[in-house]
Amino acid sequence: MPLFRLQEPDIPPKHLVVYFVVWDEDAKKILLVDHKKAQLWLPAGGHVELNEHPRLTVLRECREELGIEADFWHDEPLFLTSTVTGGLMPGHIDVSLWYVVKGHAYQPLSFDLREFNVVQWFALDQIPYAKSDPHMKRFVEKWEKLLSNDAVNHCCLDV
Repeated sequence: MPLFRLQEPDIPPKHLVVYFVVWDEDAKKILLVDHKKAQLWLPAGGHVELNEHPRLTVLRECREELGIEADFWHDEPLFLTSTVTGGLMPGHIDVSLWYVVKGHAYQPLSFDLREFNVVQWFALDQIPYAKSDPHMKRFVEKWEKLLSNDAVNHCCLDV
């Protein structure tokens, strides 16, 4: 079964997506988007196109959704999840590769108003977990552990 979405919203019913968590090291904050269809606070991201490398998806989506260039903390994804979607587009499964890119809370963003109500920077202890991706807390716990161990450059994929 192909893992690339071939037709919106859910053909095939499981597709590969990327999240890119924008991290401001100085402010110790991440950027989340108030996603219109998902009705959740999520990292920015998008569907991997047919035969597209997920890292290229991050580069493309970072420009399209936030108007910034992706500067990766690590070339490989930090996290891998599988989630049944909800919100206005329920019923399919997103297999998500989570990348971390560098950002600054003061940098101007030109976010996609068709997809997001608003974007907001959150301190790690202020993330609205009840209205976010169900794996967000695990991601943040792993990220905090990597930061505290100074192991960000030696991270590994977590399932």
